[in-house]
Amino acid sequence: MVSIGPIFSFEDLKSADLIVDAVYAGGTAGSAADDALARLLPVGNQGGFRPRGSVRSESVRLVALYTSGTEADWPDVLDTQTGVFTYFGDNRRPGRELHETQRDGNLLLRDVFAFGHGTFVDRRKVPPFLLFHKAIPGRSVAFIGLLVPGAESLPSDDDLVAVWRTTGGRRFQNYRARFTVLDVGRVTRAWINDVIAGNGYESVHCPAVWKAWVDERVYTPLEAPSTTIVRSKAAQLPEGPVEREMLTVIRDHFRGREHDFEPIAVDLWRLIAPATGRCDVTRPSRDGGRDAVGEYSLGPPSDRITIDFALEAKCYAPTTSVGVRDIARLISRIRHREFGVFVTTSYFGTQAYTEVRTDGHPIALICGQDIVDALKAHGHTNAASVRAWLAAKSVPEVEPSVGR
Repeated sequence: MVSIGPIFSFEDLKSADLIVDAVYAGGTAGSAADDALARLLPVGNQGGFRPRGSVRSESVRLVALYTSGTEADWPDVLDTQTGVFTYFGDNRRPGRELHETQRDGNLLLRDVFAFGHGTFVDRRKVPPFLLFHKAIPGRSVAFIGLLVPGAESLPSDDDLVAVWRTTGGRRFQNYRARFTVLDVGRVTRAWINDVIAGNGYESVHCPAVWKAWVDERVYTPLEAPSTTIVRSKAAQLPEGPVEREMLTVIRDHFRGREHDFEPIAVDLWRLIAPATGRCDVTRPSRDGGRDAVGEYSLGPPSDRITIDFALEAKCYAPTTSVGVRDIARLISRIRHREFGVFVTTSYFGTQAYTEVRTDGHPIALICGQDIVDALKAHGHTNAASVRAWLAAKSVPEVEPSVGR
């Protein structure tokens, strides 16, 4: 998440409105008192969950939700296309029950999502969630938006899910919560004051989309589709060392036998597109330009239809791009009423990417960054976890030769 909006000085924070993508500067004293969030709102200066009020007595009137964006094991993600924000709870280490956390963050999630699925009276108990992201310099923050629990596109059993993780051989649970960022560009200081006073719903300053959600559980997301149709090389390859190492593990695993990557490319596509049905990997000598062919399911469970697709996979180094010839090979093999999927551990060259998008070819382009994002979303957040995932797929690893 990158903010490009206005910047508010530390001295002005107590009276400032909250504007989407604005940065609220931290102090310069070199202490916890520099925390911008604590000066901006009457909440604490630490942690991801910062409620105003008591969780256990159900007296929370407002919640500042903070994400640093740097937790590799717990990747909080905003989908700007749909306005859905995925946030992980605060039970992030073994040794505690799901709801027994220091700041009661998971207890808050449990109660809030239950209220969100309840009646109008229940939804009145849901406090506004104000989402902030770490910004620079120091303890500055950027405002991302006003949240409500759940999303119109999600079933009631999928917006708050207890997921299992393993650390040091010990298993534990944490919540994965999905919120909707409402279509509110500015949260006024007047409404914040009314919320804290206990009359946020009745306030004349209450955003109409918040009131609509409370009244009828109507979701009005802040959707911001990207205007960029061709991602740069930098956008297609991960920056962080942990993420880069995850891709390196995959490449090294198949070094010298790159054709064996094709079944794993299918598995990676399934992580991204779980409605994928039958998918068969073709023999290398008879693939006809397609490493796999499969079906993608659409429609209600009682009356599914399927669309055929062809998949191509390239286990390339980060210095080697997928070029026009690679893409043309797949395009030539896509039949009428089919779509294509191209999976690479590298990136798509500008010319190839541009031709696919400007000519309207129905091809999903899955690059190295997409692979990392998909693996992290399914709990594989570092090199060791990816290596174990590959081993579980029964893909034997070949020792690289000396000097390779």
